[in-house]
Amino acid sequence: MTADGDLVIVAHRFRTQERNRQDAYERLIDLLRRAAQPGKRRLPTRPTAAFRERRREAKLARGRTKRLRQAVTQPVDT
Repeated sequence: MTADGDLVIVAHRFRTQERNRQDAYERLIDLLRRAAQPGKRRLPTRPTAAFRERRREAKLARGRTKRLRQAVTQPVDT
């Protein structure tokens, strides 16, 4: 791809210009066919038990850190 958005296909496998032109044309057709096919559909997966536990521990640690940052209030003597 060029900066202008043009697709450039270089073909110099064969001795004749005509055969190289045909080769470039075939490669372009193949590229367009592959681009037109939809990709594989992602199968949704569930998080593992170990991942859920690690996430829970990380959330608890984050909460502890935030709690330590809070201002400590002194009890008022009356």
